[in-house]
Amino acid sequence: MPVTADQIIDALRPVQDPELHRSIVDLGMVRRAEPRSDGSVSVLIALTVAGCPLRNEIQNRVNGAVLPLEGVTSVDLEFTVMTDQEREELRTRLQGNGHGHSHAAGQPQGHAEGRPVPFNQPGSRTRPLLISSGKGGVGKSSVTTNLAVALAARGHSVGVVDADIYGFSIPRMLGADTEPVVIDGMLLPSESWGVRCISMGFFAKEDQPVIWRGPMMHKAIEQFLTDIY
Repeated sequence: MPVTADQIIDALRPVQDPELHRSIVDLGMVRRAEPRSDGSVSVLIALTVAGCPLRNEIQNRVNGAVLPLEGVTSVDLEFTVMTDQEREELRTRLQGNGHGHSHAAGQPQGHAEGRPVPFNQPGSRTRPLLISSGKGGVGKSSVTTNLAVALAARGHSVGVVDADIYGFSIPRMLGADTEPVVIDGMLLPSESWGVRCISMGFFAKEDQPVIWRGPMMHKAIEQFLTDIY
């Protein structure tokens, strides 16, 4: 019995985008999934950005999900790229459309610009843990990295904000070498060992000086908090 389009979609549903960690079906990335009379299957995937660095990984995951279906002899996989409007819709789906909108009177205060802080809203299950010290070189980054990885290993959803703008080291400790992806102005943090991480280390080299002061540093950390949550 030949495979059906519904069976192909069902097989693709568990396939996650390597960067977004959501089903490519639920994200609307699967634009075509059609069986052919010769046993091949035609699949069209819309990437979030042109030149996606994990395109080959997506291809491997799609092939691995569809080829085992009974009657499928090969997968003809093609790629396209989302439009600006589609990326905006995806960003809204992933993070909500609260960016740039003021909160209603009486609600918990958020960013200086009036945007709400997600983990500060009623009913949020997010628990911020702050690891800090007034002295350098005492192990803040080591404690943060090990605590984050341990919590992720216990099944928690974990994100790390490396607020050390001048002496960042969290990306190196996590072994995170994939730069964050930008979708419609939203940064999608890199992930390593099950831990999402945002850090100045993704935007500046270790030997590159960062001369930000006051408002610029505050704005960077505020943006990091928005993106990680």
